[in-house]
Amino acid sequence: MSDVQVSTRPVLVALDIDGTLLLQDESLSEGILEAIRDAEAAGHTLMIATGRSWNTVQRIMRELGLAPEYVVASNGAVILRRDESDATGYAPFKVETFEPAGVLTLLREHLPEARYMVEQPDGARLYTEDIPEWELGRAKQVPFEVMLEVPVSRVVVVSPKHDNDDFLRLVESIGLNQVSYAVGWTAWLDIAPHGVNKGTALEQVREWLGFAPADVLVIGDGRNDLEMFAWAREAGGRAFAMGQGPQEVLDAATHITGTVHEGGAARVLRDLVANA
Repeated sequence: MSDVQVSTRPVLVALDIDGTLLLQDESLSEGILEAIRDAEAAGHTLMIATGRSWNTVQRIMRELGLAPEYVVASNGAVILRRDESDATGYAPFKVETFEPAGVLTLLREHLPEARYMVEQPDGARLYTEDIPEWELGRAKQVPFEVMLEVPVSRVVVVSPKHDNDDFLRLVESIGLNQVSYAVGWTAWLDIAPHGVNKGTALEQVREWLGFAPADVLVIGDGRNDLEMFAWAREAGGRAFAMGQGPQEVLDAATHITGTVHEGGAARVLRDLVANA
């Protein structure tokens, strides 16, 4: 991987959740609690940058002992800011939306048996059919047509009959270019407003917090982390890919760490503290 100038100053650290901090069964990656605590004690600013909706992030942040000023959720479409007046401790600070009718209609034409979910600006979600992997707090089951009528910050499509390669081919064939999208694990397509991703959201957070462009470090494992990696890399920062990530994610990183089962994210944070 390419050499990156290592800053000894406090840095802004953005952490993906699934496959980075959490294993598939949602247990914590080895050593991550202690590594987060030590990195924050050393003066670094740690935050979450995830594709998950805020509804499912709160619990994980409590488990991790994290309470950053900002949280990036929904693949960058939602930025929350700490707000003690809110029951959750956070409130939406900036939310990007788009009209989903066009993309939903196009997807339904090619994936009539898929299951669909949309996230509204206030975090409430609408879905067509339940699947075990979704946490459906603040969610309501509705007919597909209802989803076409509301502005959303995120569209999720799950098709149990397809795998990642199928989804990649489908996206390319139907020309999903009016929105930003990321294919997740098997049969999962996550769609955000055009031009919005983890990287665009983190650039705003970096400016608000006053970090120099090069004083950033990100850790992730999936295709929805590619723009975040590019953002960090182009600024002169560091982008760490988890060892189990797909090849295109490994290729996009400046560094590769261990897998989530090996505690790869904790290893990065320990090295950050040790090299300060």
